[in-house]
Amino acid sequence: MKPAVFLLALSPALWLGFRAATGRLSVNPIEDVTLTTGIWALRFLVITLAITPLRRLTGLNRVIQFRRMLGLFTFFYAALHFLSYVALDQFFAFDFILRDVAKRPFITAGFIAFVLMIPLAVTSTRGWIRRLGRRWQLLHRLIYVTAVAGAIHYLWKVKVIAGSPVYYAVILAALLVFRVWWSLRSAKPRSPLSPVHARSGG
Repeated sequence: MKPAVFLLALSPALWLGFRAATGRLSVNPIEDVTLTTGIWALRFLVITLAITPLRRLTGLNRVIQFRRMLGLFTFFYAALHFLSYVALDQFFAFDFILRDVAKRPFITAGFIAFVLMIPLAVTSTRGWIRRLGRRWQLLHRLIYVTAVAGAIHYLWKVKVIAGSPVYYAVILAALLVFRVWWSLRSAKPRSPLSPVHARSGG
């Protein structure tokens, strides 16, 4: 299944490249590339965060094998999104880019989300998991901050609290709430005997 999932995950980038090469983008091709790669980064972030709830609710443990690949595709599309902004939109004018990051809140949120993804992508290998041990799980909780920053980036970008930005924000919020609820549920101590049984000695 992994090769099939890999090709499916890569297909949006291939289709975007085909559209760009054949002149099938709109009159604003830079906006098309930037928006498309950003949307797919957010979609793969949602899919990656949905893997664990899906496994826990359905018992389909096999889906966990795709989580790392989907997480790396999240970074892949986020990197394309960032590079399209740096290269196509700003033409590598790093002084202006730094001012843009500091002054425009939605750019700031997006930049934070991308920067936080970098250590997650770098430490996604089995070697890093072994080296970091339990610290690996702590580090990879940054994905929750990334999700919040990514949702805010999209909401502030469109400046309209309606439509798809709200849908993505709600889905991401639901996935994060599920994780909090599951953690509290798992941490709750369970008495081996109910109060009735304890009183009756049964």
